[in-house]
Amino acid sequence: MQKTQEILEARDFITGKTQHQPTIGLILGSGLGTLADEIENAVVIPYAEIPYFAKSEAVGHANELVIGQLKGKTVVAMKGRFHYYEGYTLPEVTFPVRVMKALGVETVIVTNACGAVNTSFNPGDLMLITDHINLVANNPLIGPNNDELGVRFPDMSQVYNPELRALAQEVAAEQGIGLQQGVYTWWTGPAYETPAEIRMIRTLGGDAVGMSTVPEAIVAVHGGMKVLGISCLTNMACGILDQPLNHEEVIEVAARVRENFVGLVKGVLEKV
Repeated sequence: MQKTQEILEARDFITGKTQHQPTIGLILGSGLGTLADEIENAVVIPYAEIPYFAKSEAVGHANELVIGQLKGKTVVAMKGRFHYYEGYTLPEVTFPVRVMKALGVETVIVTNACGAVNTSFNPGDLMLITDHINLVANNPLIGPNNDELGVRFPDMSQVYNPELRALAQEVAAEQGIGLQQGVYTWWTGPAYETPAEIRMIRTLGGDAVGMSTVPEAIVAVHGGMKVLGISCLTNMACGILDQPLNHEEVIEVAARVRENFVGLVKGVLEKV
């Protein structure tokens, strides 16, 4: 569990760099960091400078915190995130979410690139996350609870806020963007899943599988923030198609659908 003193130290460092007071946090997944480039009056802070922040080694992650204005809202964006598979602890993975809360963030929009398990989905689809399944056998809240950050046993019946999900559907319809809905499954990585594991995930009710998002969403809910989750389905999961998986495909498809993704998130920001 994160220590309040460390969170406040990171917060104070950030507030010493900018007068912006963000109310919305953006966590941008693989190949999707270009949304942060559209933030106006931006202050860019490398993760390496922020006390207690880790640094992602994943391809497509820039390791920068960007704070400024986007569609009339003051936002703080993670241009790149930390992953459990990189060897970080879950408190390290989710530390930026705690700092967002300390900065005044009330709503977190979490994005990712992931594989489609539901065979009615297609690479390039965007999926609104309705719920998640944690298959990692770990949880960022394990350990002594810091009552200053949240309750010991937080309710997870509506992790992904229904009002925000309805808003995202409204925006997608207005923009003519097809928006799937489904359950996101968290897998450790970095190895992709086997065909048998994908069959298991489908049996359990998963529609997509990826290596992030769930720990951040859990911590955001623990901290009393609203969460909207959107996945970019970059490939069909292992065993669905008779072809190997690779990260280059993930980045390529994410880039291809970037315009729709960015438009969707900006549309939500206008209305939230």
